Amino acid sequence: MKTLKPICASKQLIAACGLYCGACRKFRRNKCPGCHENEKATWCRIRKCSLERGFHTCAECDKNVIDCSIHTNLIGKLFALLFNSDRAACIHYICRYGEDAFAEKMASDETMTIKK
Repeated sequence: MKTLKPICASKQLIAACGLYCGACRKFRRNKCPGCHENEKATWCRIRKCSLERGFHTCAECDKNVIDCSIHTNLIGKLFALLFNSDRAACIHYICRYGEDAFAEKMASDETMTIKK
């Protein structure tokens, strides 16, 4: 079994949608550079929207993610169901406490997302 990179707190590892790449197994196995650096992630509409607007995460947008058709798309809903993930709660946490606090929380909880 390959050695996993340790989970560290870094706001650079927060995906546009609110997931925390720093705790992702693919990232920790060096199979993915993280959502912001992953040039192959052209399929991700959230990443594309964020890049076009110059945002690091959806937390910088004026629109509430719950009302955003890009953030609450079918793929996101399926992901939430399969992984018990609440990406909107992640974005709300970032809005309230900031990216550094969110990265610290995800690293200390050793998780990619706030659970539903």
